[in-house]
Amino acid sequence: MYNKLITDIKPLGFKWETQDPFLFCVHHDDDYPKGNEEFGPDASLEGRNLGQDFTSKDGWRMYHGERVPGFPAHPHRGFETVTIVLTGYVDHSDSHGASGRYGEGDVQWMTAGAGLQHSEMFPLIHKDKPNPLELFQVWLNLPQKSKFAEPHYKMIWAEDIPLHIEKDENGKAIEVTLISGKIGKVEAPSPAPDSWAADPGNEVGIWLIKMEAGSQWTLPTASLEVNRSLYFYKGSEINIAGIDVKVYNSIDLLADQPVVIKNGNADAYLLLLQGMPINEPVVQHGPFVMNTAPEIQKAFSDYRKTQFGGWPWNRYDNVHARDAGRFAKYADGQEESR
Repeated sequence: MYNKLITDIKPLGFKWETQDPFLFCVHHDDDYPKGNEEFGPDASLEGRNLGQDFTSKDGWRMYHGERVPGFPAHPHRGFETVTIVLTGYVDHSDSHGASGRYGEGDVQWMTAGAGLQHSEMFPLIHKDKPNPLELFQVWLNLPQKSKFAEPHYKMIWAEDIPLHIEKDENGKAIEVTLISGKIGKVEAPSPAPDSWAADPGNEVGIWLIKMEAGSQWTLPTASLEVNRSLYFYKGSEINIAGIDVKVYNSIDLLADQPVVIKNGNADAYLLLLQGMPINEPVVQHGPFVMNTAPEIQKAFSDYRKTQFGGWPWNRYDNVHARDAGRFAKYADGQEESR
C-alpha cells in the first residue's frame, strides 16, 4: 500500500489489469493510413504477422485481420464487452444477424451471455486521408445467475452520453464523460439490461476524465466495498493523494475516501473503472468466462455443436458500405441511425 488512499500503482501494458467486477481493459491507439478499396490500409502489409499482428509497425496493427484491421468472427460466453470509441469506427456483425457501425464517441454495450459470435472490424473509410483509431474495450463480468442471459447489444450514442463539467478554484476545467454511473444529478444512460451495472446498488462507474493543465479535482466517493481503479493514459504527470504518477500507469484507490488529483503542465486524460465486486470464482479460457472448469468445457462443446447460431455473413471480417454512416440493426429487426 502506497499510503492510506492508494493501494497499488502499476505500469500499463497492452492489456490492462482490472479489479472485480471487471476482467480487463485494452486500449487500442492506431494511426492508420489512408484506406484502400477493401477498407484496409493503402500500404504494404509486408513484414506483418497477418492474423496475429499485435506489434505496432508504422504506428498501427492489423490485429487478427488479414485485409481489414480488427477482429474477425469469434465466440464469447459469460461476460460483457463495453467498447468506447474515441476516434475512428468499428463495424459490428454477429451470429444473431445484428450489425452496426459506431464511432467518434459512441459506445457499444454487448452482453455475450449464453453465447454468440461477433466480428469487430476497423474499416478505413477514408481513401483520401488517414484513419486514426482510438478505443477502449472493457470486459465486464456477469454473475453466475446471468451467465446464460439472452445475448444482447445496446448502442449508447455519443449524442446521448452526458458530460459533467466543473471548474476548480482557479477556473481550470474538469470534464467527465459518464458511460456508466453518476456524479451528483448527472447520470449515464442505462446499460444492457442483464448487466451487473444495471443495478445502481452495484455502483458500476465507467468515466472518461479530462483535466485541464494545472487543474485540481477531488474524486467523488463511493461505498467502502467498491473496487476503484484509475488509468492515466494520456498527459504528462499527475499528483494523486500526494503521490506523483507518470503517464501510462494505473492507480488502485480506496473508494470511500475523497482523493485529490493535481494535474501537471499538460491536459490529462484518465479512465475510471469502479464497481461492487461480484465475489464469485472466475475461470477464463480464451473467449469464455465462467465460474468453473466444467462450465468452460461445456462452453467449448456447445460452441462446436451450435456455433452459437452460425455465421450469416459472407465474410468473417464483414464490413458495411462506405457510406453507411453510424447505425445499429438489432436481432429483432429494429434499426437506429445517427
